[in-house]
This record gives sequence, structure tokens and C-alpha cells, in this order.
Amino acid sequence: MPDSVNTLVVGGAGYIGSHCVRQLQAAGHHPVVLDNLCYGHREAVASSVPFYQEDLGDYDAVCRILQDEKIELVMHFAAFTAVGESVVDPLKYYDNNVAKTISLFRAMEASGVSRFVFSSTAAVYGEPDECPIVETAAKKPINPYGQSKLDIENVLSWMCKSKGWSASVFRYFNAAGAAEDGRIGEDHTPENHLIPLAIKAAQGLRPALKVFGDDYPTEDGTCLRDYVHVDDISRAHIAVFERLMEPGNFLEYNLGTGTPSSVKQVIDTVSKASGLEVPYEMAARREGDPAVLYANSSKVQNELGWQPQVNDLESIIASAWKWHQSHPQGYTPS
Repeated sequence: MPDSVNTLVVGGAGYIGSHCVRQLQAAGHHPVVLDNLCYGHREAVASSVPFYQEDLGDYDAVCRILQDEKIELVMHFAAFTAVGESVVDPLKYYDNNVAKTISLFRAMEASGVSRFVFSSTAAVYGEPDECPIVETAAKKPINPYGQSKLDIENVLSWMCKSKGWSASVFRYFNAAGAAEDGRIGEDHTPENHLIPLAIKAAQGLRPALKVFGDDYPTEDGTCLRDYVHVDDISRAHIAVFERLMEPGNFLEYNLGTGTPSSVKQVIDTVSKASGLEVPYEMAARREGDPAVLYANSSKVQNELGWQPQVNDLESIIASAWKWHQSHPQGYTPS
């Protein structure tokens, strides 16, 4: 792989995509962003980065960008990700996450681009039989969001077998944190991730945090999850570039620290980082919430030499607090 790779980052103004754009620049690559800004933020992308406000399902626009920018590799972060919404409105998720992604694939094929890095999810595993979860575990999604990601993984696998593409899928556990310098961070509307919800509750910007269930078979009764820093996720996406030089490679990796943390541990850690109390109230369990989810990431460590650099909950939450403290209302509209 050349020292500098022209990389189209689809969804590059979103939470993980924008952090990956910065990591690409830091590694000497040339990112180009495509984002329709339905959930992303233009302010999250430096003015020096070529930016196209287009939809990934616009075949003609994507072809033009791929060709004009001489794109060599595509990263895809532009999925809808709210599990509950996917159950209520599955067609929205199949349209964007599956149909429009296939349109992206068609544009890539027409433009001679055959290297792809996919933002996938631990949701493809559903409720796993055992933890830590390895990549060979059964794929049994329990919601349309997870199923839509698995569907694209399967399409990619066949493109590698049949068309000589090379692709990597990264199954994230719980992406968290913010850039070390505090310039970009996590701003979703609506927000449904635990750490920013806890921070906003501590800041008095939202009602008390709801904790869904305290009767799970865990030490403190709340669910355990594997929180991995967003910059570490981004670094893994770049570490795979060399392996994507070989045609036909289809690579699957879990991304997590392998150390689960409970909901109550997150609340306590947010309180310590902020010096503020996190108001919370107990609520009934949510259907489909497994008690414990965490990754075995030995495969990505062995094959790509990836190690999480921010590997403790305190540091992850400290980075998130730094951003939310300076951006209490999220990104300021231009």
C-alpha cells in the first residue's frame, strides 16, 4: 500500500468517521469525506479535507467523486445505528444500511475501486452463548440494525470471493470517548449512548439517567459492556491497509478492550471525572439486552499488531468529559 492512500470516508462527519478522518491525516493519508449531514456535523471535519454533501445512495454522485478524487479505498461509516428505531422502522434501516450500501458497491465496481473497510458491530452476534466473543461465534442478530450489518458483511464476503475485492469488517463493541485534544467528540440527536447521557445528566442538561435493570447476574446487577476508545477504533481501520493489498482478502475483526464495565461503574467514573453527581433512576430491563458483552480481540492484535492505547474506562471517560465540558450543546451550527 502506498504511503498515502486516497480514501473516501463515507459518513466522515459522524462520530467515528470524523475521528477516523483525523487519524488518516495524522498517518499521512488523503481522506475525502462524503456525508449527507442527516446525523453528521460539518464542524467535525477540518476545512482542509475535501467534503462532499451527498448521499451514499446517489450512484452518479458517488461515481463522480470516486473518479475525480482518484479514490483507492473506501471506508463506510454512514449507517443508521439506533437499535430501537430499527425495530420500529425496519425499512428505513434496510434502505440506508443495505440498499444504499449496495448502490455504493455498484459505484465502486464501475469506478474500479475494490478495497473496502466496513464499520460493523457486535450486534451481528445477537445474544452470544459465551463471552468473550470471538469472530467465529454464531451470527444471530436480534434486531434489524444488526441484521442489516450482517447482510452487508455477507455481500462483501462474496465480492471478495467472486470479484477479487479485498475488504475488512470491524465489529465494534461500545465506541466511546473523544479526541485527545478535545476538538471533536460525540454529538448524536437523539443521544442514546450511555456515557454522553450520563455526562449530560451530570451537567443538568437532561433528566436523570435511566438504568435499565439492576437484577442481572453481574457483580452490581447492571449490564456489563466493553468500551473501546474511538481513536483506537480509527487506528485499527488504518492498520489493516497493508493486508488489503492482496486481492480476495476478506478479514473479520472484533474491536474491544476485553475488559467489561458495568453501567454503575460508568456512572461512578463519570462522577469522578466531572466532579458532579450523575442523577439516575432505575427502570425495567429492556428486551434484548444481554447481561454481559465483551470482546476477544486477540485476532486483530495478532494479525494487525493493534493494541488499544486508551485501555481503561477512566481515561476513556476523561476524554469524553473534556469534550462535553467545552461543548455542552454539542457542535455549534455554522
